[in-house]
Amino acid sequence: MKLYVKYDINLACRIIMQEQLERLAIKYELLEFGEIEISDSVSDESFTDLQNSLERYGIEIINNQKSQLVQRIKDTIIEMIYEKDKLPTSTISNYLADKLNLSYGYIANVFSEYTYTSIENFIIIQKIERAKKLIVEDGLTLTEVSYKLNYSSVAYLSAQFKKVTGLTPSMFKRIVDRRRNLNQ
Repeated sequence: MKLYVKYDINLACRIIMQEQLERLAIKYELLEFGEIEISDSVSDESFTDLQNSLERYGIEIINNQKSQLVQRIKDTIIEMIYEKDKLPTSTISNYLADKLNLSYGYIANVFSEYTYTSIENFIIIQKIERAKKLIVEDGLTLTEVSYKLNYSSVAYLSAQFKKVTGLTPSMFKRIVDRRRNLNQ
């Protein structure tokens, strides 16, 4: 028997964090995605235990300030693309600068220094992943997907989709549909 699951990665991470912090009796407050405020001091032993238990789930505690900024940039982009019903109409550079309260030039430089790619490339990849999800799980048309993800046209969405995946969106949908039919 095969099970198909749909999950919310943000919710899963929050629950894992809560469980591990409570297991170690660490007083905390969950802030924005990826941020936790620790209320009391934590012993080195408890901190190491927390790090090890989180690593089991692929969650890493970030100590370096620039690495923390890169993670905040990624989290902000992912939140913008996945959690908003429609992407903001302002430019993404303005959105990131306002949200992170830093100049876009600095944000872009730190991001590319640590990830070896540009913010634009990261955004394109995330938008295409979201497009795949909207096509497969929500059954949206390409027109609806391009509107939701702020593409100027369906043709532009299709061109980026093919550049990233090697497939046109309609070819991708046909492959997914065939696999579903074979599994049933």
